[in-house]
Amino acid sequence: MNDLRPRFPGLDGALAAAVAIGLTELAAGLSSAVPSALASVGSFVVDASPGVLKDVAISVFGTADKGALAIGTVILSLIAGLIIGRVAVTRPMVAWAGFGVFAVLGIAAQVSQPDADAVLVVIGTGLAALAGVGSLFGLYRLDSAAQSADPRDSVARDNARRRFLGAAAGAGVGAAAAMAFGRSAIIRRSEEVRAAIGLPPVSNPVADPGPENDFDLPRLTDIVQGEPDFYRIDTALIVPIVDAERWTLRVHGMVENELELTLDDVMAMEQHERYVTLSCVSNEVGDDLVGNAKWQGIRLTELLEAARPIDGADQIVGRSVDGWTAGFPTEAAFDGRDPLLAIGMNGEPLPRKHGYPARLVVPGLYGYVSATKWVSGIELTTWDGFNGYWVPRGWAKRGPIKTQSRIDRPFRGEPQEPGSVVAAGVAWAPTRGIARVEVQIDEEPWRDAELSVPLSDDAWVQWRADLDLTEGRRRIRVRATDGTGETQPSTPTPPRPDGATGWHTIEVDVV
Repeated sequence: MNDLRPRFPGLDGALAAAVAIGLTELAAGLSSAVPSALASVGSFVVDASPGVLKDVAISVFGTADKGALAIGTVILSLIAGLIIGRVAVTRPMVAWAGFGVFAVLGIAAQVSQPDADAVLVVIGTGLAALAGVGSLFGLYRLDSAAQSADPRDSVARDNARRRFLGAAAGAGVGAAAAMAFGRSAIIRRSEEVRAAIGLPPVSNPVADPGPENDFDLPRLTDIVQGEPDFYRIDTALIVPIVDAERWTLRVHGMVENELELTLDDVMAMEQHERYVTLSCVSNEVGDDLVGNAKWQGIRLTELLEAARPIDGADQIVGRSVDGWTAGFPTEAAFDGRDPLLAIGMNGEPLPRKHGYPARLVVPGLYGYVSATKWVSGIELTTWDGFNGYWVPRGWAKRGPIKTQSRIDRPFRGEPQEPGSVVAAGVAWAPTRGIARVEVQIDEEPWRDAELSVPLSDDAWVQWRADLDLTEGRRRIRVRATDGTGETQPSTPTPPRPDGATGWHTIEVDVV
């Protein structure tokens, strides 16, 4: 009996798992009512992970953390398939049990997603699991046949080996193709709908940046960042695919007049534009989890006034289609900062990864308490009655963005020639504006930098300064003063619990 066993049971199991994963993605690509099993399970993992683990992922992978988690999920699934493959050689029921567990976990995660059709999910994921089991036993048979072929009959032996290798290669290529086709179909379906939606006209459009707003220096961050450069930090393993035709926004909770708006309703309301800088609370001093863009949408205050909050409703909670939540004080909507329910970014409909079809943009607050992407609900509640997603995970409930400045050029550690060097960077203090930026070389006196004309008090500014560098290792640091006269503190603190502080400092060798 031993000579009839497959030689590569682990490989057979991993390939069978790949087939099952690929078919679940294919099912998601074929129907918008079947969420991606990979994304759904990954979202569950993200939600269940400790906050410290998520901080580590962000610090190690940065904005690539979602891709790293997706790859990690696939790798773990393949390893599980490998183990099942090895064990099921002598215990075939392990294959049924293992792929059955995969199916149950996938279905449970998928049906928890918005707009999921439970029947289609069960059919799609169930068939994928059955295909995985069938692939495993089919590979077993071919693998065993290749090993048991009469060594004296070289033709029969070679044919048996080729059949197995062809089947193994076919399973791998087929799984990859199914996954690629499914993922591309999901993205294509969403992009086709997004491209067909034009933004309505704006009542008072803001001016495009001119030379006075943008120094246009090499290696200096653009004053307005396009979609590819704008940072992305969220808990979504794979960007949610939202059907704009079925999307609604519900304004509810402690209100006298509950609202439910479609995208057409939102687009029919008066549109406004704002230049607003957003920042992630995880941003270390000098890092790039911050960006500035032109946002278009309707004033959040108009929605709230139409809903008529009742007394005591002192927290606004944004709810995403994927279940993520953020909460900020109701007063932030009425203190003059003028937040938006945004549907556009830089003159185009919101990109998928930045919240299409709608998101919240609240100047002056870190994203973890305000910037709900793929928003589907706005709830009025009490301050003590609810904590947003990140608050129980160790982050402060209030998250005002701290005054910050960053050196973009010269790069840290980049050799410089003695003489004049143009240093430059960006500084931000949304809702307060930047009044002054100063630069220092070693222990020399601080000197004022030139500032670009601000696009708004909510947007960052560029700064530049001509520095005279002498030979040796030189330390350059920067600090900013906001519109209230407060200078960013020198004491370095980590991002947790409410944002990093300190002066961005670099060292360069002048040779």
